[in-house]
Amino acid sequence: MDFELSQDDRRFRQDLLTFIGGERTDFWDQCDPGTDDASWEVAKDMRAKLADRGWLTMHWPEEYGGQAASPLKSTIFNEEMSYHRAPGRDAFGVRMMGATLMIHGSEEQKLMHLPPVARGEVQWCQGYSEPESGSDLASLSTRAVRDGDEFVINGAKIWTSMAHRADWIMLLARTDPDAPKHRGISFFLVDMKTPGVEVRPIVNMAGKHEFNQIMLDDVRVPATNIVGEENRGWYVAVTLLDFERSGIDYSASARRLLDETRAYAGELSRSGRPLMSEPWVRNAFADRYIECEVARLIAYNVAYMQGEGLVPNREASMSKVFGSETVQRSAKTCMEVLGLYSVLDGDQPLSPLAGRVRDTWALSFSSTIAAGTSEIQRNIIASRGLGLPRG
Repeated sequence: MDFELSQDDRRFRQDLLTFIGGERTDFWDQCDPGTDDASWEVAKDMRAKLADRGWLTMHWPEEYGGQAASPLKSTIFNEEMSYHRAPGRDAFGVRMMGATLMIHGSEEQKLMHLPPVARGEVQWCQGYSEPESGSDLASLSTRAVRDGDEFVINGAKIWTSMAHRADWIMLLARTDPDAPKHRGISFFLVDMKTPGVEVRPIVNMAGKHEFNQIMLDDVRVPATNIVGEENRGWYVAVTLLDFERSGIDYSASARRLLDETRAYAGELSRSGRPLMSEPWVRNAFADRYIECEVARLIAYNVAYMQGEGLVPNREASMSKVFGSETVQRSAKTCMEVLGLYSVLDGDQPLSPLAGRVRDTWALSFSSTIAAGTSEIQRNIIASRGLGLPRG
């Protein structure tokens, strides 16, 4: 891996930072598109601006609305957008659905679904997890039964982020109940306006509405909406997971929280000494910054491999598990440094950093579960990376 960015990549980073600086408002730090309608409007407006510049899907082929940019340049984009808490990105449509459709989708599916994503006109969500499945994705029980040229889907999905904002959902359903567990599954694209789709909100322990439960009651979907082969959707699903797990967002958001907490703590004093002069505080921050840089380099390595035409399977799991746990450790350190004030709601006068440390800590637990738990990631690394036998 070449650790030096090209001149073109450095120029792009500067252009992006100039754009972010011109668009940024203080509202970004509190922007919550899932919970707040005003935030959702801000996010959609920003998404349209990114699409107009071609940045939203810049790594896509030109025929589908991209610029054929390198995965490395896309990583630079995601890193800076995440660090500055800029709204408007589309992880579900761009990183997950779009990238997977280019590999497994038909030409008709690509022409129908990719251009609206590139224009920033549509919101997607992901229907993988189910109430009784836990971490075993292949144990899903949602059924899809063929009826002529359609499938009738019944079941439930849970922890579906942004489903209440979504226009479409990509979901897994069992189409052959007699097949082995990892077979007989198909990957569907479903219009959220289809009769029988019900979205029920789930408010998480940080008081945010991002998650939802989806009830599917006799939802009729055209057979042409299956991505890849019928009964072989598991292979489509794991392709998507590799794209989902390979983000740089973790290290960027953790580094931003550390930077803010360090600056805030530098203005505090205990017993007449600045808090940042305490050895335990300095050591804790040093450890977390090192971890952030390690997580960042792992994510950049994933992008480099993708740019070389390689499939970073175990590397994506490494990026996901280390990055998500880095966010959790960083938030925990920031809470310890700020003390009991860190648990106050953001609207309390004495709440440091408007409650962002507390919110990040609470949300960090879901990050170690979404896209496959840390235990699942370690199993992948052990089996596919180290060649260890299954226990």
